[in-house]
Amino acid sequence: MKRAVTKSIRIGNVIIGDGSPIAVQSMNNTDTRDTDATLRQIDRLYQAGCEITRVSIPDREAAEALSVIVKASPIPVIADIHFDPELAILAIRGGAAKIRINPGNIKDRNALSKIASCAKSAGIPIRVGVNSGSLDRVLIDRFGGVNRESMAASAKSAVESMEESGFTDLVVSIKSSDPLLTIESYRLLSREIRYPLHVGLTEAGTVREGAIRSAVAIGTLLADGIGDTIRVSLTGDPVTEVEAAYSILKSLSLRRRGMTLISCPTCGRTAVPLIEVAERVEELIRDLPYHLKVAVMGCAVNGPGEAREADIGIAGGKGEFLLFKRGVIVGKVSPEEVYDVLMKAIHEIGSESTDNK
Repeated sequence: MKRAVTKSIRIGNVIIGDGSPIAVQSMNNTDTRDTDATLRQIDRLYQAGCEITRVSIPDREAAEALSVIVKASPIPVIADIHFDPELAILAIRGGAAKIRINPGNIKDRNALSKIASCAKSAGIPIRVGVNSGSLDRVLIDRFGGVNRESMAASAKSAVESMEESGFTDLVVSIKSSDPLLTIESYRLLSREIRYPLHVGLTEAGTVREGAIRSAVAIGTLLADGIGDTIRVSLTGDPVTEVEAAYSILKSLSLRRRGMTLISCPTCGRTAVPLIEVAERVEELIRDLPYHLKVAVMGCAVNGPGEAREADIGIAGGKGEFLLFKRGVIVGKVSPEEVYDVLMKAIHEIGSESTDNK
């Protein structure tokens, strides 16, 4: 898929835009003032593959804690600012790698200009994040409601405010909790600006439902070539946001991180307890460092061929499993040995691919 051409922006040691790999973000749900808890969560996010994280700055105490967090964090830290422009200034001075502001709740143009000037002096970018729930009433009335036109107009107005202040190191987001509105809004905006786009839903929902809704919206936009960095916003442990983000990226062959499991949905031909087997294999491979695709198929007749793109796989038959590599059967395995044999083959293939890098 062809990526939209956007400006290159640096966030700490991460570059987004201009064809760079799509960066995975999350947001801490700890109290920023509790620096120990926040740093522990950042380390968990980092271990999961998170490349940028964001923390809330609701007050001066949180802004002052930011400098401690930034110095100890293994990944760039973004300061999330709402309503109070002075907190943005404090966050910039505290070492934030980027700040995120919502122009819908900072309406003072002089304050925005001051934020832009301070960020420019510090050499950090700003994300102007438009949400459907905080659109200016004037735009809602002008465009007949909260729709893609009013959303895009709000984002463009925010960008123009920054540009008028001489600031162009911008990242833009235009989020809604409605997947279709989000898709339509980003499509419209991507035709009108060339700043990198932070893509995601806002208030997507719980881990299960939110991941599905996010996959629909984010996946559709990425398939269109729209998006330079993503966050899957979920009501739950933010580590699950990172895992979901990589699953979306892997499904579109945009990023590879960790193992990928594919398995058939079962049918009348299934001769093994496939759900149990697939869940066990998923558990065994979850934390492996290899970038491999593993298949668990329920039919020894068609399974290997249907999963020929997998690096390694097993297909269940009556009283035995077939072990196959890229669709070619390489042996038969008893149910008692299947996990040990499969894991041995995975480690062999994984080690070979690592050695050849």
